[in-house]
This record gives sequence, structure tokens and C-alpha cells, in this order.
Amino acid sequence: MSVSAKEVKALRDHTGAGMMDCKGALQETGGDFEAAVDLLRSKGAAKAAKRAGRATNEGTIGHYLHHGARLGVLVELNCETDFVANTEGFRDLARDLAMHIAAANPLAVRPEELPEDLLERERKVYLEQVRGEGKPEAIQDKIVEGKMRKFFEESILLKQKFVKNPEQTIEDLITEISSRTGEKIQVARFSRLEVGVMG
Repeated sequence: MSVSAKEVKALRDHTGAGMMDCKGALQETGGDFEAAVDLLRSKGAAKAAKRAGRATNEGTIGHYLHHGARLGVLVELNCETDFVANTEGFRDLARDLAMHIAAANPLAVRPEELPEDLLERERKVYLEQVRGEGKPEAIQDKIVEGKMRKFFEESILLKQKFVKNPEQTIEDLITEISSRTGEKIQVARFSRLEVGVMG
């Protein structure tokens, strides 16, 4: 089946995927636009893992200023090409991340960015809690690890549940957009400023 350049361009603009990928998806789905989008997404998710080592030197700064201007967030979101950086979906993701950071107040993007002394302090507190509850020594470490996982889910950006869709983590959201664009996408850093709150 032949597809028009206009159809290919529309799919590329919507997904950020490559021209040949878009053309192939439209041909494979008999010109069904929505089915082609789904096909590109499913193929993209599998490719996302392969993109892990690629450089992300392009991107945008997402921002959010809360009502009353007492809370603001800047977030640097990176991708591989300026084409993807300028797509509406990528910019929407940057805005959504900034809004999420304002609401959820993460401590860091990834677990390894947290200071070791903070992690050690958390572990000690959890261990004291577990001992205070009289849990058997043989399972104390396992319980503490479970509590640390919960701590990461609450305080690490990528592990947090997305405020606009709690069924999805931020990491899952980024993987989904990455699969649509065909590029590696990552959060480089963020800054959350709140009037009267230091740190």
C-alpha cells in the first residue's frame, strides 16, 4: 500500500519518529493513523533500552511557577536531537515534569545522587524501627531494604508516581515518550525554589 508524504509527515509530527519508520508503520497498518501510532510506540519501547548509552546533548528547560509565585521549578530535560527537543510532546513532558516536581518535592533525580550519609541515616532509622517492633533478626535486613525501596519511591523523581497519572512512574512516563520519539530522553537536573524554604 502506498502512503502520501502528507500522511507520513503528520505521523512524524505527532510521534517524533523517523520518516522511514513512520512510512513503514503506515504501510504495515494499511494507513490507519492510530494503529500506526500504537505500532511505533510498541517498537519504540523495545528500542528504548538499546538507547541507554547514547549521548543526550540537546533538550529544553521546563518551568513551572505556582499560583502566587511562591514556588517555582526549573528542570533540564535532554534528548539526542534538536528536532525532538522542539516537538510539542517533548516540551509538554518538560512542563509536566516541572509541575510534578513542584507538587511531589523529590530530593534527587536518581538514587545514586543522594548523599551517602543521608542513606545511612535512613537505614539506621529503619533498622531501629524494625528492632523496636521486635522483628526476628534474620529478616530485619530484608524489611529495612523494603523500607528503603519505599523511601526511594517517595523521594526520587524517577521512582515517584506521576501526579497526573498515579498508575505510572516518572521513569515509565519518560520511557513512553522516548519510545514515541525514538530517542533517549533523560532528566539532567532540577531546581525547586520555595519562598522561605532553604535547601
